[in-house]
Amino acid sequence: MPTKYIDNFEIEFSAERLEGCKLWGAYVAVFAPSATPMHRLNVRRKHRVAAVQQFADAESACAAAEAAAQDIVASLKAGPAGRS
Repeated sequence: MPTKYIDNFEIEFSAERLEGCKLWGAYVAVFAPSATPMHRLNVRRKHRVAAVQQFADAESACAAAEAAAQDIVASLKAGPAGRS
């Protein structure tokens, strides 16, 4: 699973083939550092982003997941008042 760091957040993004068809879905999980070096806090569990979109290939799905991760981190940084 590809991993990217945005600020202090560790982002895992992936593409998974959707059940019953040859299309792909985009998935993201977000982790934050913890006080224990060998542990990380799961801030947002793995979930499908762009849920209404289906992608023709894994590369397109991963690109959409990576873009969605930017928005998720921005929302987390904004705090509860910035979320809708």
